[in-house]
Amino acid sequence: MRRRTFLTMTLAVPAAVSLAACGDDDDNATTGDKQVEIFTWWTGPGEGEGLAELEKLFKQQNSGVEFINAAVAGGGGDQARALLSNRLQANDPPDSFQGHAGQELLDYIKAGKLEDITYLYDKQGWKDTFPKSLVDQVTVEGKIYSVPVNIHRANLVWFNPKTLSEAGVSAPPKSWSEFLTQARTLTGKGKIPLAVGPLWTQEHLLETVLLGELGPDGYAGLWDGKTDWASAEVVAAVQMFGKVLESSDVKTSASDWQPQLDKIINGSAAYAVMGDWSYAYLATNKKLAYKDGYDAAASPGSDGIFDWLSDSFTLPVGAKHKSAAEKWLTVCGSKEGQDAFNIKKGSVPARTDADASLYKDYLAWNLSQWKDSSTKLVGSLAHGAVASPAFKTALEEKLGVYVGDRDAGKFTAAVKQAYQTTR
Repeated sequence: MRRRTFLTMTLAVPAAVSLAACGDDDDNATTGDKQVEIFTWWTGPGEGEGLAELEKLFKQQNSGVEFINAAVAGGGGDQARALLSNRLQANDPPDSFQGHAGQELLDYIKAGKLEDITYLYDKQGWKDTFPKSLVDQVTVEGKIYSVPVNIHRANLVWFNPKTLSEAGVSAPPKSWSEFLTQARTLTGKGKIPLAVGPLWTQEHLLETVLLGELGPDGYAGLWDGKTDWASAEVVAAVQMFGKVLESSDVKTSASDWQPQLDKIINGSAAYAVMGDWSYAYLATNKKLAYKDGYDAAASPGSDGIFDWLSDSFTLPVGAKHKSAAEKWLTVCGSKEGQDAFNIKKGSVPARTDADASLYKDYLAWNLSQWKDSSTKLVGSLAHGAVASPAFKTALEEKLGVYVGDRDAGKFTAAVKQAYQTTR
């Protein structure tokens, strides 16, 4: 169950796609190694610091190369991907761009917009240092198109222990039904039970409710056809999601995930469901102490499950500084690069040989969960692992309607139809 997927890109596939030759040559480069443009949506607190560590290491190893940080603001990355789509269609790609390992990159690959970088895996020995399941995720018809730099976890609930204590709540809920019971207590104490942000954070919340209500096998079946979207159990899970929304501040939702977490910090809200990039924001930017100013637990109903996603970097066809981009990808895939990046970003390394002693507090707990052979793995819906880009976009459109009307039967029927028509 190691999977994952993200947003849609509309690209016309040329009648004859001519992929650039794969190798260490610099035939496509116009100015060789003099500069490199890296495109991401990492601008917010926590994520920006992680990117800065990779930039710092790249500059140390490539002193003559100008690093151009072409990050576009927006925690969900929607604006960044729209701009990226325009640039790729205009044959003006950055030298490397951020994407999610799994289904998210499939449209780019089909459109002939990404280089096959299997040769880098062979040269750097990455097939031996990345988990086989992860290598499988970035392999399409025998070719590899991206370098994973980390592993993130989506199924987490963040909270301030002091807020729970003041409200008389002893521990975070083990199920979504227990959350609803706690929500009544928290509301009576003047607290928002659950803080949410814009639609993409609500999609993130939806996946954790589906996971908690359906279990790992039922959840995974939503993406491979084994679980019927219109079945009674899925309708019931979506109805639970509606009840969870009723116990949230969705009508006055935050503008992004950092303001969402601010409500946990200031004590106005008890919980926020968000990925573990939250750690960097809480520990590094807000300088809060683990188990005191903040804490985290598996989202309700998902103990022993790791809902994972992986940021990765690509080599676009037509990159103006191809050899410099290859050096960037080499840094991203290196042990040194992954250790420098992940302790700032709030994630764990994709490599299996990272220095575990560097990962403290929440990250130490999370790394142990990732490496535990008994942990069940599933892929994230909201962050690009499990659904095709077309299906994910259609689901998001239906979700926006559901948040307004809360008609679970209509939502699941519409999503089932979208699944069938976008396969």
